[in-house]
Amino acid sequence: MTEALIRRLSSSQAGFTATLDALLAFEGSTDAAIEQAVADILQAVRRDGDQAVVEYTRRFDHLDVADMTALELPRAELEAALAGLSAEQRQALETAAERVRSYHQRQVIESWRYTDESPGMDGTRLGQKVTPLDRVGLYVPGGRASYPSSVLMNAIPAKVAGVGELIMVVPTPRGEKNPLVLAAAAITGVDRVFTIGGAQAVAALAYGTATIPQVDKIVGPGNAYVASAKRRVFGTVGIDMVAGPSEVLVISDGSGEPDWVAMDLFAQAEHDELAQSILLCTDEAFIGRVEASIARLLPEMPRRETIAVSLKNRGALIHVKDLAEACAIANRIAPEHLELSLDDPYQWIDEIRHAGAIFIGHYSVEALGDYCAGPNHVLPTMRSARFSSPLGVYDFQKRTSLIDISEQGAQTLGRIASVLAHGEGLQAHARSAEMRLKS
Repeated sequence: MTEALIRRLSSSQAGFTATLDALLAFEGSTDAAIEQAVADILQAVRRDGDQAVVEYTRRFDHLDVADMTALELPRAELEAALAGLSAEQRQALETAAERVRSYHQRQVIESWRYTDESPGMDGTRLGQKVTPLDRVGLYVPGGRASYPSSVLMNAIPAKVAGVGELIMVVPTPRGEKNPLVLAAAAITGVDRVFTIGGAQAVAALAYGTATIPQVDKIVGPGNAYVASAKRRVFGTVGIDMVAGPSEVLVISDGSGEPDWVAMDLFAQAEHDELAQSILLCTDEAFIGRVEASIARLLPEMPRRETIAVSLKNRGALIHVKDLAEACAIANRIAPEHLELSLDDPYQWIDEIRHAGAIFIGHYSVEALGDYCAGPNHVLPTMRSARFSSPLGVYDFQKRTSLIDISEQGAQTLGRIASVLAHGEGLQAHARSAEMRLKS
């Protein structure tokens, strides 16, 4: 008997919830050797600055460079990369950038103020001041794993937010540069680009060196060393998130094309062997057709080995009794990407509480969201959509409270604060408020 390419489950099976939870479980456990190496790199860069960055770049990226000046790309090189693209590539990149920019311009948060008109508060004004971050670091994978789409999705919301300076780091192992990545940096207005990577690049951004100024926040994907470094520098600087493997959940009523569904599952599975692709479907016969499509289409895929391991270990085709149950299970999964592959998807959107992004209808394929739909493709993973949101302009703005208490307001609030402060045993707090009282 041929071993199944992907497991089949049913929500009616005994112990289904436990089986599902085991399937979803992903321990982002860290390798002790990686953690120690990253700790050593961070310490060295913090201590030795540019010298350590250059030495690690020589060692890990096999670049024969004398100092940091050789590791910063001039603006002219970014523009040359853009000019060197084919007309088709340039148009695709520029169109995607414009769509991403148009979407994110709608996310800008404005400052606001109001006059407190409650009794005894005459002349008191309150508000919130919204300010962009001064400087942000953008990590972009380099070499064979080069993603110009990541440049668009991270740099554009930062620029829309009004970030003062955007510094991009991208490793170029053995001098290998991806022209699409450099062109994306040109299109999005990245201010400075350094050809460094790994934990040493994160350290340089977090602590600053003589050449690379300290940033306020670091965003962008990376390997295990980069993820570990971002976790460790959090607090010194902000970070976007420490992302887990990519995920897609498809909810189907059997009305779609089985080949389309199979390929949507493949599209996540090809990221890496830990990616997760799950189908929830009310039609058991359709599940069988999707399974047949998987078997027929998999041999055609260039990354079939990776897809096969991902589907076998972390994928599932799950029969559910109805779409209400499918939505309930989806909320338990809280997927990064959720496709509503339904004839009438809109009636179910309000039932979904936890998802990074919802793709509505048969033509809203997740792959379009990765590149050019407009919304950000940096999304919460590992069930963190229960409490996290996609990357956006708001991640590059900070909020400051504005408090302007009038003399009359201080009489009202001072008495309240005094009572509460004494209750907490903080007498100086109470006295500070009481000193503003007229009697």
